[in-house]
Amino acid sequence: MLMRTDPFRELDRLAQQLTGSGTWTRPSAMPMDAYREGDEYVVAFDVPGVSPEAIDIDVERNMLTVKAERRPAVKADDVQMDLSERPLGVFSRQIVLADTLDTEHITADYDAGVLTLRIPIAERAKPRRITIGQESSRKQISG
Repeated sequence: MLMRTDPFRELDRLAQQLTGSGTWTRPSAMPMDAYREGDEYVVAFDVPGVSPEAIDIDVERNMLTVKAERRPAVKADDVQMDLSERPLGVFSRQIVLADTLDTEHITADYDAGVLTLRIPIAERAKPRRITIGQESSRKQISG
């Protein structure tokens, strides 16, 4: 068996053990990507190993909150864990959404451990062309 050592990974693992797993009152961070794609704002969260039923998505005013809980897999009584690096517990992320986003029409998909939220850009925030009108009854003031 070939084993590589990475001192920084060991420090991360040790720090995780000391601070413990995330709880509902003090969740761990959840990695994410956010970008604009056409007329939608897309936010993708990494939540591998979490069932869709264990994910909560809430929007209150312009605050988007995503919480997920990864529980330990059920193991038989005769299983002895030799190594456990996958974090367990609660993960959370809060994002303040701009007023230009339509929070009433957010859609969520979960595939291959990635939760993807699509938030439409509000109609009032989309670029629009303004035409210049001509006044036919212009008055000239002479002095």
